[in-house]
Amino acid sequence: MSGKALTATELAHEAGVTVQTASAHLAKLEAGGLTAARKSGRHKYISLAGAEVAAVLEALMGLAAGQGHLRTRTGPKDTALREARVCYNHLAGARGIAMYDAMLARSDLVEDGEDVALSDAGAAFVSEFGVDLAALQKARAPVCRTCMDWSARRTHLAGGLGRAMLVQMETLGWAKREQGSRVVRFTRAGAAAFDAQFGVSGS
Repeated sequence: MSGKALTATELAHEAGVTVQTASAHLAKLEAGGLTAARKSGRHKYISLAGAEVAAVLEALMGLAAGQGHLRTRTGPKDTALREARVCYNHLAGARGIAMYDAMLARSDLVEDGEDVALSDAGAAFVSEFGVDLAALQKARAPVCRTCMDWSARRTHLAGGLGRAMLVQMETLGWAKREQGSRVVRFTRAGAAAFDAQFGVSGS
């Protein structure tokens, strides 16, 4: 879910199972088109097949959390993950939800059932924010998609725009992805700028 490619050994360690068990499961996932693998030297790296698979996994984590079956590791990282994290390639957690809610409240985004689209005002906003909207519109991926956040079971923004907004926040120096984790760390100045931009209180 971090968007990275990992080896079977790394995945086995994370899941707390043997490499043989992980390999057997990974073979089934690859056969089902849920993962993609590539070789580099002696190593084989596995990643999710795409954003649609990531969206399904995030939804499943939300379902598991609601039923009390989500496996969590206690400690400071759990709080950090709920605050801000990468969900495959876009911003999730409390800050991801806050951004989506703010853009929805000021009509930058318009919901139509389960679909969401960028309004003219929203197009002007994201362009001013530094996002190359024309490039997003030319890409094959949808510009806007919703994604159910597992930690709060509320919506955050995915799609090409969700990814571009996170990239721009990193470019501006507001936030940085924590190495080896899904956590996104906002600097004090970055958190203040985020709160001012999206009209929320910092944590």
